Amino acid sequence: MVRTCTVLPESLNTCDIRVIHLERVARARAEAIAEKDVDRLAQTYKIMGDPTRLKIILALRGGEMCVCDIAAFIGLSESAVSHQLRRLRDLSLVRSRRDGQVLYYSLDDEHVVDLITTGLSHIKED
Repeated sequence: MVRTCTVLPESLNTCDIRVIHLERVARARAEAIAEKDVDRLAQTYKIMGDPTRLKIILALRGGEMCVCDIAAFIGLSESAVSHQLRRLRDLSLVRSRRDGQVLYYSLDDEHVVDLITTGLSHIKED
């Protein structure tokens, strides 16, 4: 069923007439995810949206690195890198592995790689 309402002024970003397609709204509601999952997904993208954290994620695509390696690559202090890694670890984007006194970081799983690969593919489209 389609419900038609008042005519709105023309705009480049809106329809010329306000029409609610109830079946499309129902489909969107049926496919909606839980609010807590929306919040977690938004937080994941927000964390990945920081250039420093994104550089860390990109560096870790090639394999595990310790904080010293990452700091040398990015040009930040080890303390600053450690802080960023903690934020990434809190959202399960990276994980750590201890080998003696050295703590190595890697991407948590292939899903993180997929997020980056898809994003890179999207920005390179033209």
